[in-house]
Amino acid sequence: MLENKKILLGVTGGIAAYKAVDLASKLTKLGAEVRTIMTTHACELVSPITFKSITHQPVVTKMFDIDADIEHISLADWAEIVVIAPATANIIGKVAGGIADDLLSTTIMATTAPALFVPAMNVHMYENPIVQENISRLSKLEYFFMEPEKGMLACGYEGKGRFPKTEEIVYFVQTYLNYKKDLEDIPVLITAGATRENIDPMRFITNHSSGKMGMALARAAYARGAKVTLITGNISEEIPEYLKCIKTSTALEMFKVTTKEFPKNQVTFMTAAVSDYTPEEPSIQKIKKADKMVLELKRTKDILLELEKKKTDKQTLVGFAAESEKIMENAKLKLKKKTLDFIIANNLNVAGKDDTEIIFIGKKSEEKLTGSKFQVAHKILDFIFRK
Repeated sequence: MLENKKILLGVTGGIAAYKAVDLASKLTKLGAEVRTIMTTHACELVSPITFKSITHQPVVTKMFDIDADIEHISLADWAEIVVIAPATANIIGKVAGGIADDLLSTTIMATTAPALFVPAMNVHMYENPIVQENISRLSKLEYFFMEPEKGMLACGYEGKGRFPKTEEIVYFVQTYLNYKKDLEDIPVLITAGATRENIDPMRFITNHSSGKMGMALARAAYARGAKVTLITGNISEEIPEYLKCIKTSTALEMFKVTTKEFPKNQVTFMTAAVSDYTPEEPSIQKIKKADKMVLELKRTKDILLELEKKKTDKQTLVGFAAESEKIMENAKLKLKKKTLDFIIANNLNVAGKDDTEIIFIGKKSEEKLTGSKFQVAHKILDFIFRK
């Protein structure tokens, strides 16, 4: 999603400036052309040579001392997106107040490309009403913002103000190169991952679901403004701090939480791989080793069937069907049997991988979608909300 994209990285004088080096590296490795503007204070924390070495592109530090390689190029016009990371209270306040007194603020004011601010600062500074008012003002003017993370800050305080993980910033950059916040405040429910059914305190039954598709949908929907609730079983990825997440373990736990949350949401994606069976009587104590063991199983509650009973005309219910054979036939049968609005069929051969190949099936249409799970997640959202 970033191949040959022109990304202008603005680095300001926050202590997290060194983390922007990793961001520049990741964007460059994904094929983007990254050029950097550094403020005077940023240069006191990280050398411009570091960014130039990482991106293999010019770095500009002064208004009237522009690198010879780009002196005839307007950075504001060149950029397809401007990413200000870290974004200090100072740069946020300047742009909110219409002040353009250095190269970075001037470029932000002059560009017509989308601009993503990644705030990182002291917790009390971030929570200051003036800073929050400036963020709110710029958000209404269609500037994009990521929320900082919570944790121990460089200043010694603990709270919200940490530079987000660079991997998450990349997801937001990918989104805002192609989308606005077109799903603003739409409540979306997503289940993801594999449930675990206990045999005894040590052992359990589960499946190979990684939860990556559900996570991709949650990230994409959130970045586009949706109010996302993510219900997870066991997943292979770290859950981003910005997502509202409810963790479950067993199929019964996921059933209870999902049926409770479902009425509050406009669109529900059931990507989780919920166990079809659970032990009839799990052992309280660890079962000792033997030559043979007979395990009696019973069916778990069918979450999709229960949601179909609760569903209103204003809600959209999307199921997933992971199949190893007769993919279309089995998916269409599930679509009809469970009265879904849409079903997404995928081959188990691509399960757990970062790239995927799915078939999006509606009652009257179907389409094959390929790409990274994050790319496909956006395409799925396009189908749900635009068709």
